[in-house]
Amino acid sequence: MIYLDNAATTAVHPEVAAAVSRAMLESFGNPSSRHAVGLAADRLLREARATLASALGAHEAELVFVSGGTEANALAIGGTVRRRGAHLLVSCLEHPSVLESARLVAAQLGGELEEIPCTPGGWIDPAEVESRLRPETALVAVMYVQNEIGTVQPVAELAARVRARAPRCLLLCDAVQSFTHLPATLDALGVDLLTISSHKLHGPKGVGCLACAPGTRLTALWGGGDQESGRRPGTENVPGIVGLARAVELAAREPDDSARCTAAIVEALARELPELAPIGDPARRAPQVLAVAIPGLPSEVLVNALEERGVCVSSGSACHSRRSLRSHVQDALRLPRGHGVIRFSCSRLTTEAEARAAAEALISAVRELRR
Repeated sequence: MIYLDNAATTAVHPEVAAAVSRAMLESFGNPSSRHAVGLAADRLLREARATLASALGAHEAELVFVSGGTEANALAIGGTVRRRGAHLLVSCLEHPSVLESARLVAAQLGGELEEIPCTPGGWIDPAEVESRLRPETALVAVMYVQNEIGTVQPVAELAARVRARAPRCLLLCDAVQSFTHLPATLDALGVDLLTISSHKLHGPKGVGCLACAPGTRLTALWGGGDQESGRRPGTENVPGIVGLARAVELAAREPDDSARCTAAIVEALARELPELAPIGDPARRAPQVLAVAIPGLPSEVLVNALEERGVCVSSGSACHSRRSLRSHVQDALRLPRGHGVIRFSCSRLTTEAEARAAAEALISAVRELRR
């Protein structure tokens, strides 16, 4: 089986699994307990926090561990936007956890959610964002790498424009698909809030992180204990957090051939089926994600045909796949209804041979289905 659905989730790295197992079996205490077993767990938590803070360019005190990217985005929006009548600017390409959280917060505050349209190439124009800023704009949210089509968004340029025009406005960047593939720190991107998820980078599911710039006021979404400095009550998932930190350490030292793998797929398709066009501006494509439009064939049929050939892919975000294989991103790009979409997403464990075999499987499936 060739697995090329890493944008949905990655396989847990064996060294990560070992670290998680040790934390579960040897340091199983509650990190808030003051006896030796609890202190051992607290020490692991502190070490992991230091690792993540360094990787994200954040202060350790400004890091909040949560259950994953969805909660991180919800906390980033719901925990910061408090102004009545607030205006929220959110790109039309965002993950549902950003779009829906922003919609909910805007409704609660009697404010407005405005979606920023994208270019035909699948990216957000910073000038477009700047033109939509208002005095009441409280938050601008633009992800770094679009999860369905892989376009890299010009977050740093966008942030500079927002800072100049609306210095009190907060900037949120969902870095779930970019972290460890592209440089993603608070300073490099110029944002106030940055979110990541463990299971997208060979860590365990059920853990993520929100990094906040110094001075960002963040309140909890629910009551409870004073864990995570009172910003995310509930006993910390120490094994998961340990696994996330170990995954980040491994990513920094292991080679990543994702760009070579996606390039191999593009090359094979261009040679054999040139009408299968990659979606999005090729100059702005992330190294690990490649989406392809296939005229005249339904996405579901193509996904099933590839699985029959031993290749696991998707048609887009896993968050909507059980409802429909057509997403809001495909609508925003105005992709024709008669076009199927296949997303190949690689990881640093993917080999070029696997990528070439996957491309050949798609070529074979398309030719067979068109007979």
